[in-house]
Amino acid sequence: MKKIIYLALSCIIMLVSCKKYLDIIPDNIPTIDYAFDDRVRAERYLVTCYSYLPNLNTPTNAATYSDMVWSNDAVEFLNQYGHKMLRDGNNASNPYLDYWEGANGGKDLWQGIRDCNIFIENIGKVRDLEDYEKKRWAAEAKFLKAYYHFYLLQMYGPIPIVRENIPVSAPSEQVKVFREPVDEVVDYIAQLLNEASSDLPLVIENEVSEMGRITKPICLAIKAKILVTAASPLFNGNRDYPTMIDKRGKVLFNQTEDKGKWIKALEACKAAIDTCHMAGIQLYKLPIIANLSDSTKTVLTVSQIVTDKWNKEQIWGSGVFSSITAEEYTIPRLTTEHAVFTRMAIAPTLKMAELYYSNNGVPINEDKFYDYDNRYRLTTSTDNHKFYLQKNVFTAKLHMNREARFYGGLGIDGGLWYGLGRVDDLQQWPVNTKLSSESGFQNLERFTPTGYFIKKLSNYLSTYNTTTYVSKRWNFPIFRLADLYLLHAEALNETLSAPTPEVYTYIDQIRQRAGLKGVAESWSSSSRFPEKYLNKEGMRDIIRREREIELAFEGHHFWDIRRWKLAIQSLNEPIRGWNIQGKTPDDFYQVRTIKNIQYSIRDVLWPIKQSNLSINNNLVQNPGW
Repeated sequence: MKKIIYLALSCIIMLVSCKKYLDIIPDNIPTIDYAFDDRVRAERYLVTCYSYLPNLNTPTNAATYSDMVWSNDAVEFLNQYGHKMLRDGNNASNPYLDYWEGANGGKDLWQGIRDCNIFIENIGKVRDLEDYEKKRWAAEAKFLKAYYHFYLLQMYGPIPIVRENIPVSAPSEQVKVFREPVDEVVDYIAQLLNEASSDLPLVIENEVSEMGRITKPICLAIKAKILVTAASPLFNGNRDYPTMIDKRGKVLFNQTEDKGKWIKALEACKAAIDTCHMAGIQLYKLPIIANLSDSTKTVLTVSQIVTDKWNKEQIWGSGVFSSITAEEYTIPRLTTEHAVFTRMAIAPTLKMAELYYSNNGVPINEDKFYDYDNRYRLTTSTDNHKFYLQKNVFTAKLHMNREARFYGGLGIDGGLWYGLGRVDDLQQWPVNTKLSSESGFQNLERFTPTGYFIKKLSNYLSTYNTTTYVSKRWNFPIFRLADLYLLHAEALNETLSAPTPEVYTYIDQIRQRAGLKGVAESWSSSSRFPEKYLNKEGMRDIIRREREIELAFEGHHFWDIRRWKLAIQSLNEPIRGWNIQGKTPDDFYQVRTIKNIQYSIRDVLWPIKQSNLSINNNLVQNPGW
């Protein structure tokens, strides 16, 4: 019988641990029947199905494939494949982040789908498993199968659909599968998720051993995301790929926009939100911390959304992740003792710093009260910034009068850092990134390439003793409620001729948490375009920017700009930062171009490795490769 691969784990709790897994069983017990002989073995196989989940939560992949962050090129050992793809471009001979075959930072998602099919086909054989558990476990595998199809669709566009595993004895022509049209792939994924949702639990009851497993809210939220993606310009009437026609004559990219897709997406978003609310999922609130100013509370609220473990805003989180890695490569060196730990390799770009709103809740280039033209000029910090900036420090005007998410998301020169052993907001760590400063350039390996740091990926309770870094472990939020709220606003706006108050509702809740006024009040009172929020196109721009700000550094930006068909425009803008070789304020606050990326239409859809096309001549390569 067919050999199987599965993780040799004792129980499902290992799904949320940080240990390495064995993935091959001994040759003398290789049968499918053995794998589904009892509950323990079947559970191990289910963990195998989970093990193919892409590394959405590591700085080596998600955070670094974006024009909003840049990496220190000297830190090659980090294997930042996403960064390498932007810096050097991809290739068809040995692609980066190859999820088709499983190489260079990618996982073999086709093998993952095969293992899910094996599990679904055989879970009914387990003799000591209750019927309701069989249904639940099968539903989890169906979800994973659907998600792996979706992830491949995001990267490669049209893909084969693997409804059932092809037998080993099948003739060669049956093995040579075709890529299917985008709409057919989306319909199949949605069908799988519909089948799975009814047998999934609303909440995880046994949190100690099962956190991270799939629930109904996760299933419906991912369905909403998939349908929003399918309704977006990349996959809805995209005429960039008219020649993608296979040997059967099938057109793989639909050429006509279908507005009805936005209606389906909106319905999915509403159903997901209702289910999340029923499950007790809500926008994050900072736990009570004594003796904090309101300013610091707001900054901590927006910066700890990611790092407060399994908090109530998370719809889907991943515990198979060492959070210490994210902190190690993103936080600054604040004293000489920190040098043994911090690598300071991944940093926000100047573009990200400019993206955040002013304290009036509108883009700084739209704010009629903001001195945008002189944003790079020096000024001195004022007392009303005492919880954000050091006292009487020279800094760029860009760092003044910004929203809380700016100060909660970024570590800036002349700024302050709450946590890492300092929990008095009047005695925060000073951050200084000029040449030879504690957080600045000192050697060729450990430095911020842009002059900024990512504060949002650090838990304020992580700390140091005299020689050791002690991390407060956290899980990574793959999907949280604010993301779903913004998808709903986007879908609703696209179904209307002009925005209604309902479009602003969930966005305003997110903004209120960040200490900002609602969309209507902010734009009408502070923007040079006071009626922008009243028309569909203007509101579309507001929603997109809100996503970029709220979900910064969480691995969403790259996928968003692709589905909006803005990737070519956005990724061809220069990567910029401050002059990190500058020792004085005048020298440091000079804008420098770090890299000009070359990103073209061929880069939008990732290449299938050429050897796969040589084996299966029914596959069509993506244009340009």
